[in-house]
Amino acid sequence: MLFGFGATIAVGFLLTAAQTWTKIRSFNGLVLLLLTGIWLAVRVLLLSNSVNLQLLALWWLVSIGYLAYMVIRAKSRRNYPFIPLLSAMMLLNLAFLLADIFGDTALALHLSRSAILMFGLLVGIVGGRVIPFFTERGADGAQVKATPLVDKLLPIVTLLGVFVFFSGHFIALPFTPAAPLIAAGILHLRRLYCWDPISTRKVPLLWSLHASYLALGLGLLLLGASYLTDAIRFADALHLITIGTIGGIILAMIARVSLGHTGRALEPHASLNIAFALILFGALARFILPLFQQASLGWDIAAASWIIAFSLFLWHYTPILFSARH
Repeated sequence: MLFGFGATIAVGFLLTAAQTWTKIRSFNGLVLLLLTGIWLAVRVLLLSNSVNLQLLALWWLVSIGYLAYMVIRAKSRRNYPFIPLLSAMMLLNLAFLLADIFGDTALALHLSRSAILMFGLLVGIVGGRVIPFFTERGADGAQVKATPLVDKLLPIVTLLGVFVFFSGHFIALPFTPAAPLIAAGILHLRRLYCWDPISTRKVPLLWSLHASYLALGLGLLLLGASYLTDAIRFADALHLITIGTIGGIILAMIARVSLGHTGRALEPHASLNIAFALILFGALARFILPLFQQASLGWDIAAASWIIAFSLFLWHYTPILFSARH
């Protein structure tokens, strides 16, 4: 889910967005078909309990390499950070599979959690650009305020939290990542407040983005708090980010761009309101119910909510994506 689904969509989004940033055409035609074929081959091999690390590395390297070519050729310095960020995700993906091959479950789990925190950093960067931009243009009366200081501090604080968390598995540290994770969560919530989320309450394609970003701030805050109290489990708080943030923002963005890129009005079917709400409901259930010794119920509700939400997307968007552009 994290690498085969989430990271794949992140790579696809960045390669598509880079066309706008750089005015250089991204993968298309036969090359895109071949890249998709490589991705699909890796997925099939994993399903058959096999893995080809060279094939997976090829997919990552070609994707990252071409993105680097686009932004460097266009001197799009603002987007250079995506290259080391995706490279770190690639290394975590490959190391995760190697750990699994050698039966080191604890290491594989740690690497996947590190990747989730890196994904949070990616959402913070991309979300920090698109959410206020969309809000200003799509929500009536929205009063979006710039947050230049927060924008500078967030990547630094988040990277510090990721580094301390990642390193703590390999070396004994005299401190935990609690402080930087809590600080990052507070900064995200402050940023969200300045984007006037209340103004988006009547626009599903906007409130869903804001709600997903809210889950990121709360998730990081609670992850940090989990080091300070036994009442909060790290794994439960992490699912606010995996389900609420990663799942939520992916669903919100693909619902939006699938309409925009096919020339349709940004007005999703009413059932997408239910889909967006189900993702958030699933994230909350996965975090809250274990607090009351109902972990199994939380897992079931989260899984069912996810399946129904993305099934609703497929039901309404498959005909759109397989039909002519308006």
